Amino acid sequence: MLLDFAQRLERHREERRAVHLHLSRLKPQNRRDHHLRIAVNTLEDFVRSYEGQIFTLGSADVVFVCKGVRLAQLDDIVMRMRYMFSEDPLSSADPDEDGHGRFATLYNIESQYDGFLDLCKNLYNEEQIRQRRLQQIATQSGDDLPTDTRRPLSPQQLGRLEEVLERADLSSVLRRQAVCAFGKGRNDPPKPMFRELFVSVVDLATTVLPDVDLAANRWLFQHLTQTLDRRVLKMLARAEDTSLHSQISVNLNVHTLLSQEFLEFDSSLRMGSRGTLVVELQMIDILADYSNYLFARDFAREKGYRVCLDGITPDTLFYVDRHQMGVDLIKLASSPVFDTVDENDPRLQEVGEEIARVGKGRVILSRVDNENMIRNGMKLGITLFQGRQVDQILQRGSRSWGPAVGQGRLTRS
Repeated sequence: MLLDFAQRLERHREERRAVHLHLSRLKPQNRRDHHLRIAVNTLEDFVRSYEGQIFTLGSADVVFVCKGVRLAQLDDIVMRMRYMFSEDPLSSADPDEDGHGRFATLYNIESQYDGFLDLCKNLYNEEQIRQRRLQQIATQSGDDLPTDTRRPLSPQQLGRLEEVLERADLSSVLRRQAVCAFGKGRNDPPKPMFRELFVSVVDLATTVLPDVDLAANRWLFQHLTQTLDRRVLKMLARAEDTSLHSQISVNLNVHTLLSQEFLEFDSSLRMGSRGTLVVELQMIDILADYSNYLFARDFAREKGYRVCLDGITPDTLFYVDRHQMGVDLIKLASSPVFDTVDENDPRLQEVGEEIARVGKGRVILSRVDNENMIRNGMKLGITLFQGRQVDQILQRGSRSWGPAVGQGRLTRS
């Protein structure tokens, strides 16, 4: 797409400038997916206001083109990017380097079109070489590279999908997953504390729009989840099985928590059952409108609901102040750091310190895929777990799920 765009620019060079951000040169710990998403998100409004385009490359580099933007404005936005990655050596200013040095290269398309086109050709060739290398590795190892041919969700499709959802029976795509407490002994069976009630977006997509990636566009997907929230609340409010109203958690948008549908759901609950229900709120949704979150949080807690902060990773846990945010629980998504076999792994110890700060008994380790993650989590003081491995342990019904904590060397499940 970038190469095609650059070739079409040959007849439309006037007033256009381009920037190549060399984010592939960042340290690996500073160019993870969430870093790149935030960087692109920061650029989007700026680029859009200057009739521009952004291209995120497989190498992690970012190229964007704008029309009618002054050089000083481009310099300012690149400096903002450098500030975002200020902890990385790449962003440090070198007195011997011109401009933005190794961090970014700026192009005046009017006078440097040939140079910019050569850049795009080189980037394209490098990506083709990379893809061939990956294909060779996959062939040698007997793996097939996954190819996702689904299209992103469009606004028109979102509108039609919401109309369908208003009438559809969602019971076939409604799922439950337990959050369990694990004891310290190997013979202590996990005890379900509550079950998260959610719509399986994968099953929903397979049913209604199999050729569309519902989550590809973050903000359209966010709007879709608000519709799903309202439908789930209506189902719960009308449910004759009152056990659905106790010992469950529901993942809602902040806006939904203040909606008429939530008020109707609240009025359908039995006396005293609100204290057994957990409302999960996504961090990204909270940050989108923090003042609205504070109002919604106070409303929920006044009613007696427990509030759980969802969407937290080991990298973002450092920035969370549970007491200041006024939440009862934090759902921490598991990551490879919890799958280490090294008991003295410094990264695991760092995460452990943050867990102790927010409260060991207040953390739910989610997306647990093997018993090693449970063992490591328990060593850090976590007692609440959720994920596929927890589901399998419950299905086995075995009282003994693994070796006792502190006995033997950690091994992969």
